[in-house]
Amino acid sequence: MRKEEIRFLAGPQSRWEELKMTTFVLVDFLRGFRALHFVGPCVTIFGSARFDEHHPFYKKTQALAAEIAKLGFTIMTGGGPGIMEAANRGAKDVGGRSVGCNIILPREQRPNPYLDKWVNIRYFFVRKTLLIKYSYAFVVMPGGFGTLDEFFEAITLIQTKKLSAFPIVIFDKDFHQDLLNHINGMVLRGTIAEADLSLFLVTDSIEEAVKHIHHNGIHKFNLQPELPYRPFSWLFERK
Repeated sequence: MRKEEIRFLAGPQSRWEELKMTTFVLVDFLRGFRALHFVGPCVTIFGSARFDEHHPFYKKTQALAAEIAKLGFTIMTGGGPGIMEAANRGAKDVGGRSVGCNIILPREQRPNPYLDKWVNIRYFFVRKTLLIKYSYAFVVMPGGFGTLDEFFEAITLIQTKKLSAFPIVIFDKDFHQDLLNHINGMVLRGTIAEADLSLFLVTDSIEEAVKHIHHNGIHKFNLQPELPYRPFSWLFERK
């Protein structure tokens, strides 16, 4: 029996377009590295851009971010409104550092007013890399597709040991119940291991979240307080 001949499809493979994209990606990374190099150890908070300052999720995020900032962490977000704004605002409320990786969208997403420093990024995957690169912990607040994308990016890198086992906190059990049911279903079907459930903490408690980040972030990775800047201090050191 003669096999039927397969006709392969042709797709757009413009070398010029690929070169342009590569250049834009490189520029994005260089801009991000330059802007964020000195921000210090961060905790990145993921969440929806759609909650205003009167929403309970906004207020809870603001309070949680303030407590994390008191530990000495820089609060990092996607730089936009909603949960991102609440997190950056919480950091500023207590005199903490606040930074953002703002995504450039067709409908412009403006950086929120509570940022000490931010960088505008063209590509989502570059933005995710920057959010992950500078962080020692991640907090997943209520959000949409983008929040889940960022959560699964971080946990996949940790699961596959491409990233150190930084703590991940999923905040608000009720909102995330369907997600947790799905994750437990993956364990039952064998697509992830039961041990993978230990890669994250689910809580409604700000105190529990902060303790988890302190123990599994600061203590585990031996993070130390920043020393005051003393130019030429080496000249005065005793031999």
